[in-house]
Amino acid sequence: MSKSTIKKLLQSMTKAEIIEMVLELYSARKEAKEYLEFYACPDEKGKLEEYKSIIREEFYPKRRREPQTRFSVCRKAVADFKKLKPSTDALAELMVSYMEWATQFTYDYGDMWEQYYDSVESNFDKTVRHIAVNGLWEKYDMRLQQCVKWSDGNGYGFADAVADMYEEGKAIDHELATKYSTTRMSEAEIKKMFGK
Repeated sequence: MSKSTIKKLLQSMTKAEIIEMVLELYSARKEAKEYLEFYACPDEKGKLEEYKSIIREEFYPKRRREPQTRFSVCRKAVADFKKLKPSTDALAELMVSYMEWATQFTYDYGDMWEQYYDSVESNFDKTVRHIAVNGLWEKYDMRLQQCVKWSDGNGYGFADAVADMYEEGKAIDHELATKYSTTRMSEAEIKKMFGK
């Protein structure tokens, strides 16, 4: 069903019918409940900490158990937080924290399996691009540099890949800051400009 069909349906309904439907949706779906609660009372810092805790538990659990390092759980946490439409800075904070724990984990515990490195590289690239596109480089630069340091000496080619992504992100940020000093480009415009 398209958005226009839903829009027509909602326009044909009375206010009471819409309220009833939203309350049913609130009761039926966990995701809808979370979204509506955040919409009604946005606590961005609280939600950010909640999702950071989910990711941290995968690498450095507070409970006495082995780290799970399930990237699917981490990706879902980032995606679910993104669905709440937080500020670009709050999303960057979550993404950088995720990369800090992932790179520190391999630094602390040594070599990991290939899929681990592939997942970190993919997510580090997304993180760096998000930060560069949104003009947040200066704020997160030191933390990204620390991720590069933690990646050094682990996994064949891992450190080089992370360092290259960092440098590419830095170059994108510099180019955007130089060319578009008053406004930032969208991610789609960046992809078109840089081919990724």
